[in-house]
Amino acid sequence: MSDSLHIVCPHCDAVNRVPAERLNAQPVCGKCKQALFTSHPLELSAANFMRHIGNSDIPVLVDFWAPWCGPCRMMAPAFSQAAAQLEPQIRLVKLNTEEAQQLAAQFNIRSIPTLALFKGGREVARQAGAMDTGGIVAWARRNA
Repeated sequence: MSDSLHIVCPHCDAVNRVPAERLNAQPVCGKCKQALFTSHPLELSAANFMRHIGNSDIPVLVDFWAPWCGPCRMMAPAFSQAAAQLEPQIRLVKLNTEEAQQLAAQFNIRSIPTLALFKGGREVARQAGAMDTGGIVAWARRNA
């Protein structure tokens, strides 16, 4: 029997246990019965950010951004395309630093866009500045 991974549902925030060998088999949430992976970045808020970062056994790539930031808006399509390539091995999420200023300060976000990769609830890598899809995918895989 293989190890189970904890995966936080993007719809209801429930923590699910998924056998590692079933990660690519389009698992669904045990609570809300929706797909655990959508191939799109998940918009997080200050209320559910730590639940997703701290309870996920797969790496979580966070895009710290703001709606007024031109480079952030330019990178958004590339980040979405990267989600389609990286899930289910890496979860991609976005955090609006304008709405979650306290979290942005807590993680010492000084410029946006900033990508931060979390594993086991801890930040393991950070990259500031806009990147294209290939750059995001390569950077995430190299650091995951």
